[in-house]
Amino acid sequence: MMAKQEMKQATDSKTKISEKAQDITSFIVMDILEKVQAMEQAGENVVHMEISEPDFDTPEPVKQAGITAIEKGYTKYTHSLGLLELRRAITGHMKKKYGVAIAPDQVIVTPGTSNALWLSLAAILNLGDEVIMADPHYPCYPNFVSFLGGKPVYVPIYESENFQLSPKRIADAITNKTKAILINSPANPTGAVLERRVMEKIAELGPLVISDEIYHGLVYEGEAASMLEFTDDAIVIDGFSKRAAMTGWRLGYAIVPDAYLRPVQKLQQNFNISANSFVQWAGISAIRECDRHLEEMRKTFDKRRRFLVDGLNRIGLKVAHPPKGAFYVFVNAEQIEKDSLKLANEILETAKVAVTPGVEFGAGGEGFIRLSYASSIENLQEGLNRLEKFIEKKS
Repeated sequence: MMAKQEMKQATDSKTKISEKAQDITSFIVMDILEKVQAMEQAGENVVHMEISEPDFDTPEPVKQAGITAIEKGYTKYTHSLGLLELRRAITGHMKKKYGVAIAPDQVIVTPGTSNALWLSLAAILNLGDEVIMADPHYPCYPNFVSFLGGKPVYVPIYESENFQLSPKRIADAITNKTKAILINSPANPTGAVLERRVMEKIAELGPLVISDEIYHGLVYEGEAASMLEFTDDAIVIDGFSKRAAMTGWRLGYAIVPDAYLRPVQKLQQNFNISANSFVQWAGISAIRECDRHLEEMRKTFDKRRRFLVDGLNRIGLKVAHPPKGAFYVFVNAEQIEKDSLKLANEILETAKVAVTPGVEFGAGGEGFIRLSYASSIENLQEGLNRLEKFIEKKS
């Protein structure tokens, strides 16, 4: 009898969910999207302003490059760092765009940008190590850090300061456990572009800087600087999803200092082996053949940005500092409802408009909602019309 009980206990323990899996928070925007999809399947019409995905089709040269690669049989493993041709294209882009000279062997091509960030953090974090990041921030950052045994440390950013990171506040947050400073410019959710002077001062603070530059190429006022312009002791994370409308292709990369290269490469070998080979050939096309396509998309996003900001101001959701990059407007909606999750659910259920609650992005985002302009002017207009009626009923 005792043996059977012990066997049952052992079996039960094996089926229990890990603490890490239990502790990780859901991605609220995906919960909202899935709720919207259920509503749409039931016949309801919902305006999407929550999605962080370009509505453009992947540029034709990119699609053809992927198809050609498959037809030529480029469907095998590549070097764990990625195709040399793609890594050379990336280094050429960095030289042309930012004046930064890096070696192809500093580039690790990954299945998506999130994967590049995860590998980079996994290579540096020990139990209890701290990573400083903005609040509000991209929702997955703290989950990545915590899952790897690290501790997220938050530095507040404020609407009144145009959502710029404060080097002084970062400096005050640095301890002997600080392993890295994680920045994102242009930023999700705020659309803020860090000023050069701010990035230069962050580079001087001492810890390794991990710079998420996935929204580079989607800047509408001024220019976004790369952290590698200010220090060699930085890991730059980038990819093709946003500016090249390649979200489903899952192609990203990390540019890594020599000291971190081999650890990140070993993680890649073990967890990924390599990024998809034919997708890498498509990435080469995105860099070398698609400047015109990418510029057309950028200009279209800019028109949508201006349209949405003007519309929000008109209906009473005042945008204090219009975003300069990415494709989001992060607007203070406290005058309607301070609980942003409650407000987002009410807007969805009542106005049939999907938005993302600010609390998704950390405590500092509470009271805000994020609206994406990664969709057509017509869609944005319909969303604004519905939001205006919602606000009128709430007043």
